[in-house]
Amino acid sequence: MLFASINKILLAIALPSLRISPYFINSVIVITILYAAAFLFDVVYIQSIGSGIGTNNEVLLSSTGLVEMAALPFSAQSKEESPSNVKPRRLTKLEQSQFVLSEDLKAILVGLLLGDLCAQKQTVNGNPILRFEQGFVHKDYLMHLYSLFSSYCRTGPKITNRLPDKRTGNIYTRVSFNTYSLPCFTELYNLFYPEGVKIVPSNIEEILTPLSLVYWIADDGSFCKRDRRLTLCTNSYNLKGVNLLAKTLANKFHLVSTINKTKTGYVIIISAKSIPNLQVLLANIMPAMMQHKIGL
Repeated sequence: MLFASINKILLAIALPSLRISPYFINSVIVITILYAAAFLFDVVYIQSIGSGIGTNNEVLLSSTGLVEMAALPFSAQSKEESPSNVKPRRLTKLEQSQFVLSEDLKAILVGLLLGDLCAQKQTVNGNPILRFEQGFVHKDYLMHLYSLFSSYCRTGPKITNRLPDKRTGNIYTRVSFNTYSLPCFTELYNLFYPEGVKIVPSNIEEILTPLSLVYWIADDGSFCKRDRRLTLCTNSYNLKGVNLLAKTLANKFHLVSTINKTKTGYVIIISAKSIPNLQVLLANIMPAMMQHKIGL
């Protein structure tokens, strides 16, 4: 359409009654080229907007709700939020008090708190906030957790590249999301963080259910195909806490295990002869992407 219009102009000018100077023709050609370049720029720019590509290497992944901010420093990334999930207004105290946890979600949180889940208070008298984080390789599992707790969250999950590891120089990509600061988390926070540092609660045998065990294993379990045994990475707990966990596995779920000392602490190893019992107990409630952690 553009070039058709220009042709009409040139034809109109090239009438026998007019003389066309070379300077005039060159001017028309230059204007045509500039006009075409501007037109192509607009097309490319509009297409880039439609594809979801923004500045600062920020890519919105609409199929998962994740946000990638590889170009931003980690300190800045931690403050970024997924634009598609932002709830700009803070909750009032009344709104916070209306959040409750079902028994299933409580059980799941018990297992997650034994694993990688972190609970924090920003002030001594404040409500706890839960911080979920997994390596990028486990992004499907993290999105599964978000599907369970999305109504407790202000923003959706995000992908961040951490600063290079000081020991290895490697850059690790993480997927994470945080909940609101809510009073419904206080009971569990007090059990696991009585003095601000995570411990194994003294009543763990009472509150650990099969659903809790599923998410503890999903977070901290490592299955060895060769030996057909499962290791629970309990390195962050002291020996008293690890003994209590092993005792709970035996008394409540009839799982035979041993405690092994490593360079970084103590781990629990569930023996191969207990794996069939563990599979029967958990197979139907273990998330599909984590079935391999119980040898399925």
